[in-house]
Amino acid sequence: MIRVGIGGWTFEPWRDNFYPAGLPQKRELEYASSKLTSIEINGTYYGSQKPESFRKWAEETPDNFVFALKGPRFATNRRVLAEAGESISRFFASGVTELGPKLGPINWQFMATKKFDAEDFTGFLELLPKTVDGIAIRHAVDVRHESFQTPEFIALARKHGVAVVVADSETHPQIADPTADFVYARLQNASEEEKIGYPESALSEWKKRAERWAEGGVPADLPLLSEKPAKAGKRDVFIYMINGFKPKAPFAAMALIEKLASR
Repeated sequence: MIRVGIGGWTFEPWRDNFYPAGLPQKRELEYASSKLTSIEINGTYYGSQKPESFRKWAEETPDNFVFALKGPRFATNRRVLAEAGESISRFFASGVTELGPKLGPINWQFMATKKFDAEDFTGFLELLPKTVDGIAIRHAVDVRHESFQTPEFIALARKHGVAVVVADSETHPQIADPTADFVYARLQNASEEEKIGYPESALSEWKKRAERWAEGGVPADLPLLSEKPAKAGKRDVFIYMINGFKPKAPFAAMALIEKLASR
């Protein structure tokens, strides 16, 4: 399974652009989910959502659609990560499992100032639940400080089966070591000058990487911090067009979906 999408679906510059002219705002999720295969929900990072919201989002999207959720900042933006238990529990009690089979990975995003400390990070990873309400939960960590570029961090993530977000960014370090049974990539270099945000050549490269990850391998053109792992079983892959020149994110995502469909 390779999923490609964007961050959120409510963005004014997408109206009368990505969204057809005159489309009611209440139908934007319905439309976006008909063109994409996943969406990363950003609102859960800033505050709790209601169970009825998750149910509504599930009802408005196709059967094979998947949402990724941002974990709350109250869990990640703290000095001692092992003290995040209450925030994590509150997040999962807010109704996220109302998404049912449409619940994808949880992305725990850290501030760029948060440095790697093995004991500190171990305490956080041990708080992440494997299942909630009988639903398996997959976790990804979006780390943004260069101190995480160490084999020790990769080994820790693998031990806990947590994916490390692969960033395509000019400001965040890129860590491409597969550490879980899925890969989570956030592409953040969309350009206003490019017709669809990313050049065709770059999208072709990401297509090949996604296919290689999905097969259980490792892309040859992305450097690793640890030894190349033995080929694993097939992996799910989640790719999101995030930031950069955001108005073109949906078009880059749709173009990549089209490329993947031709494989």
